[in-house]
Amino acid sequence: MKAWELVKFGQEKNLRLVERPIPVPGPGEVLVRVYAVSLNYRDKLLVEGIYMPTLQLPFVPASDASGEVAAVGDGVTRAAVGDRVVGQFRLRWIDGTPGPAEIALCLGGPLPGVLAEYVVWPQEAVVKAPSHLSYEEAATLPIAGLTAWFALMEDGRLKPGESVLVQGTGGVSLFAVQFAAMAGARVIVTSSSNEKLAKAKQLGATDTVNYRTTPDWDKTVLELTGGRGVNHVIEVGGGETFKRSLNALAIDGHVAVVGFLGGVEFNVNALSLIRKRVRVQGIAVGHRRAFEEMNRAIETHGLRPVIDRCLPFAAVNEAFAYLDKGAFGKIVIRVIE
Repeated sequence: MKAWELVKFGQEKNLRLVERPIPVPGPGEVLVRVYAVSLNYRDKLLVEGIYMPTLQLPFVPASDASGEVAAVGDGVTRAAVGDRVVGQFRLRWIDGTPGPAEIALCLGGPLPGVLAEYVVWPQEAVVKAPSHLSYEEAATLPIAGLTAWFALMEDGRLKPGESVLVQGTGGVSLFAVQFAAMAGARVIVTSSSNEKLAKAKQLGATDTVNYRTTPDWDKTVLELTGGRGVNHVIEVGGGETFKRSLNALAIDGHVAVVGFLGGVEFNVNALSLIRKRVRVQGIAVGHRRAFEEMNRAIETHGLRPVIDRCLPFAAVNEAFAYLDKGAFGKIVIRVIE
């Protein structure tokens, strides 16, 4: 089979297409023929040596894939040959509060990734894909989809009629727009692109704010909500953005921290947290039970993930380069044409 290996940290010329033997599933394992892979910002940080600088190379990167079960090992009961499946990012996190192992064991670092024509997963990590989605669409679900779902539905306990502020128009953000609209919430989206904001409205956003032309976007959000603020914030910026998120938040509001594009250090005024009784929740994707609940909701409502572009398996380097350009939704690599 063919697979992409990272032979040295740094994207430039360090991802190489190689030949590897097709793996054989052992007891309790599933062999999946990979049809599509979606990229996440995490994958870019790993390739650049920022996220896991001590990772042993060569290494097959990327975490999110969909495919068809090609073979199963002894004792497998969760999947059968021919099933359309996606992989659970945190392989062992099934439900409840995770322990250190459940948090640490992740596809695409430290465990081998999915940029290959075949992968072997433990059966616990196999989740059936929504039947109406293509392989390309299903590949976007494990990190971006589940992160947004966990932030709003699992940890956020979003209710109809509440309001949600979504920052940006990347993969997690657009899933959050769709899930919040699906749940009957008011959705406010920020972006520096009026074109992307117009597209976000087509996905269910109620209001939009261009933070480049409106630097005090938090004040605009307060105005839009009659001074009350929003009940939930999908925080992808970090850094100085976090201050404005708190200002735009309602009393008893919830901030789901899912990214740190503006920096990993947050300078927070403790008084603002106390006065508004703020609940700040870091989101580490989510467990399998929530993944399966999300997939049922996606199927029930006929929701379709937003894909900015699909590239062929031979264009992996181009796909990683495109991550820097700020995609509207997800970037997907089609492993099988």
